[in-house]
Amino acid sequence: MTSTEMWKKMDQWTWREFIALLALEFVFVIFVIKYAVQSMYEQWLGNTLYSGTLTGLTIAIVLLLGLYFIALRPKKMSWTEVGVKGFPAKDWWRIALWTLILIVFSVATLYLTSFLGNTVDNSKTESLKQNVTLFTIIIGIVSAGIVSPFYEEIFYRGFIYRWLRARVSMRWAIVISSLIFTFAHFPTMNAMPVNFISGVVLAWTYERTGSVVPGMIVHGVFNTIAVLLTAMS
Repeated sequence: MTSTEMWKKMDQWTWREFIALLALEFVFVIFVIKYAVQSMYEQWLGNTLYSGTLTGLTIAIVLLLGLYFIALRPKKMSWTEVGVKGFPAKDWWRIALWTLILIVFSVATLYLTSFLGNTVDNSKTESLKQNVTLFTIIIGIVSAGIVSPFYEEIFYRGFIYRWLRARVSMRWAIVISSLIFTFAHFPTMNAMPVNFISGVVLAWTYERTGSVVPGMIVHGVFNTIAVLLTAMS
């Protein structure tokens, strides 16, 4: 049995679940949470780093609950169906390699796009730079290095990539899921080139391991390094 046939054999979802979860992301999350709710958080907290962190946590809860009630519970499926499971110890060296590849390609992408005027700064990085303390660094690491990798790998690789992989080739599944992952980061436009590179590497990680945990590790280490570099800059 080929890998494509194995992915198709696991598939139990239809277009209904896929469209519903895309709508949850691109309508509710982007227009309600990232605008209305985050603005409310900013008024309460008066700090873009804190409000951005709370926004990220809210998005994580909404997307994971949506995934559970739309795709998993109706089919009586567990979280293992979206890759939340262990992986062989032999994959640890691959995790280190994939992390290095992601760092190298991301740095190259940032360098090349810098000629077009692109920067790495956004509201959260600017807020962190303006108030670098142990507490703000920890907040940044928890948000970018733990919360984001946890829910994004489950949602974008565990569900989105798996759904696509059962219907198109591996190459197209990687490209399309990476584009979805990239556009989901709107309105942080300057980070989108790196988001796409990340989506490709992380989809490949899931393809090779069948678990989202290695992707969480790669994603978390990469984001943590980015937070530390931002704090030191």
